[in-house]
Amino acid sequence: MKKDLGLVQAVYPMPVLMVAAYDENDKVNVMNVAWGQICDDDKIILFIGEGKRTWLNIKASRAFTVALADKAHMDVADYFGIASGNKINDKFERTGYHAVKSDKVNAPIIEEFPVVMECELLEFLHTDYVDGIVGKIVNVKAEEAILSENGKVDPEKLNALMFDQFQNGYYVTGEKVGKAWNAGAALMKKS
Repeated sequence: MKKDLGLVQAVYPMPVLMVAAYDENDKVNVMNVAWGQICDDDKIILFIGEGKRTWLNIKASRAFTVALADKAHMDVADYFGIASGNKINDKFERTGYHAVKSDKVNAPIIEEFPVVMECELLEFLHTDYVDGIVGKIVNVKAEEAILSENGKVDPEKLNALMFDQFQNGYYVTGEKVGKAWNAGAALMKKS
């Protein structure tokens, strides 16, 4: 029997995305965003509230990067979520991490995170209920160490973080338990 839990943000898993952008002086800022998702073959949406330092930077630069956080960098990924760029002027510098300018968009790539999407700003969404940033993914870069033999990202090597809003925990991906567009194929044949 199910028990009522009340209002709970009950989507699991949530991604742990590192969103980075330059300010007007080419200073790097990074934000941890769990509320984001791919919304088309070449588009991503991030639900970031207006006025956040990253939101302001994306508005000014018209570009950003989105990296997948991994287990090896969990402490800094969490710090990017709890520290505000509006309150801590040297937020990025405190980590000792390294950024290089993307060769595709006007945004920083944080070298320590293994997978990064380079994005151009398409639009800001603002309704009575939602604020969002839609970006066009123009390129994806990944460390060779996390690629499989076919040249694609291997989730078992990536150890991507997942955020859990039930217990406020981080978990990692890894074990493959089935093949997509195949595990349910037998049900297609039933009449």
